[in-house]
Amino acid sequence: MRQLILASSSPYRRALLEKLGIPFECHAPYIKEEAFEGESADELASRLATEKALALASQFPDALIIGSDQVAECRGRLLGKPGNTENAVEQLQFCSGHPVNFHTGLCLADTKMGSHTTLCETFTVHFRNLSPVEIQRYVERDQPLDCAGSFKAEGLGISLFEKMEGNDPNTLIGLPLIRLIDLLKLYQLDPLGHPGS
Repeated sequence: MRQLILASSSPYRRALLEKLGIPFECHAPYIKEEAFEGESADELASRLATEKALALASQFPDALIIGSDQVAECRGRLLGKPGNTENAVEQLQFCSGHPVNFHTGLCLADTKMGSHTTLCETFTVHFRNLSPVEIQRYVERDQPLDCAGSFKAEGLGISLFEKMEGNDPNTLIGLPLIRLIDLLKLYQLDPLGHPGS
């Protein structure tokens, strides 16, 4: 079986990939995660996912490497990881009452063949109109400081939304598993056909 590498240090992506029951290793890629001038959210997510996967190619010359990156966008503004409480509160105030699009880039690189496939999945969350007290209380309780958009959908973040739209809720957390399974099956890595899964 081909070696499978997740090019990420994210505990969220690791937990998602573990759902599939296929053995893999995690290795952190080192790339600059800055947007180019005029680059759209989906273009940025796709490019960074590809760069992450290809950054590890020389270390693993006969592997399948998964790269993924997520860019959140609200009213034309890109939303990064807040990093601190003040930024998280400001982001949630900005998103209150508005839809936020989460563009998650996915790349599967075949280092043996020197090829890769990249795609982008979008998932939209519609925020409730949130009061300052609700926002402050949420940030204090869920501490979403390392999450683009300043919430954890798998936690209390669900209380912030009116509705969610998309094909795969895993996309919102950071790894579009439905599309990833399609790509892995091209290499005979099928979660339902794998021993021990």
